Amino acid sequence: MKGTSGTAAPAKPPAEKGAGQQPPPKFLELIPPDLGIDFVGLSPRMLLLSSIFILMGLASMFYRGGFNYGIDFAGGTLVQVRFPQSTSITDIRGALEGEDLRGVSVQDVGKDSREFQIRVQAEASEATIESANKVKKGLQAKFGEGSYDVLRVEEVGPKVGKQLWRDASLSILFATLIMGAYIAIRFDFRYGIAAAAALVHDVLITLGAISLWNIEFDLTTVAALLTIVGFSVNDTVIISDRIRETMKTRRKEPFATIINIALNETLSRTVINSGTAIIVTAALFFLGGSVVHSFAFALLVGFIIGTYSSIFVSTPIVLWLEGRRAKRA
Repeated sequence: MKGTSGTAAPAKPPAEKGAGQQPPPKFLELIPPDLGIDFVGLSPRMLLLSSIFILMGLASMFYRGGFNYGIDFAGGTLVQVRFPQSTSITDIRGALEGEDLRGVSVQDVGKDSREFQIRVQAEASEATIESANKVKKGLQAKFGEGSYDVLRVEEVGPKVGKQLWRDASLSILFATLIMGAYIAIRFDFRYGIAAAAALVHDVLITLGAISLWNIEFDLTTVAALLTIVGFSVNDTVIISDRIRETMKTRRKEPFATIINIALNETLSRTVINSGTAIIVTAALFFLGGSVVHSFAFALLVGFIIGTYSSIFVSTPIVLWLEGRRAKRA
């Protein structure tokens, strides 16, 4: 006999799928991935612009006879001093005229004409502390004892400077080749060639900018160039990986279309990643002081150009190499 007391409780509706689950997080996207910018179509004009910048830099190097080498490479003595009040470069040069110093140059590196870098070229023999002592003696005779502060003294012999320059050149070349080989092994040989060409492009334009603006070229500049090589290839890896993924899902699309899709989809990530690095480097350049000025300048130019080359230099070369391979097939 069935009980009839009370009524049965209504059945609970089945739980909806995904109920109570948090939606997946949405990441910041400054630029929509379906913007449809024709990067491939813009690349010929951008490559022409790159060629102009490279030629300008090479012309500047030829006209100046090289770079504004620091003591690290030129050899000699550098004395950086600070005066309590504004002082003219003419007065400082006049103070050093009678001290039997070779190739003296004075550069104002402060914002109020109080801080100066005095460079003295190295003699045929190794540089000694005598050059720094002569600089101090001349300044004391002109301005008086305790009238300035010596911030730093650097001395490098000419033989050491030449050895450092050769080692620096080889390190940049070696890093470029290794990065190109890494891309070739991970993706494809044509990607490796394109990456190496983009890295050479970045280094040439950065060196051209250093020559055009007459920025001092020292060991910190070499460190900046090596950093640029690593930074630029990182963005190239991301774009190459997206091209490879897009090729799997859009097999019937032309390769130029695939490249455009991949570049548009990674554009937001590229802008955010490079933009943050550029902002920090710009702050270092404008606020970091004279000691890191050349390092920050090279990084700032290199980060901008490295981002540009990942889009407008490496990918057009990949497209061109793909077209040559298709013709041979």
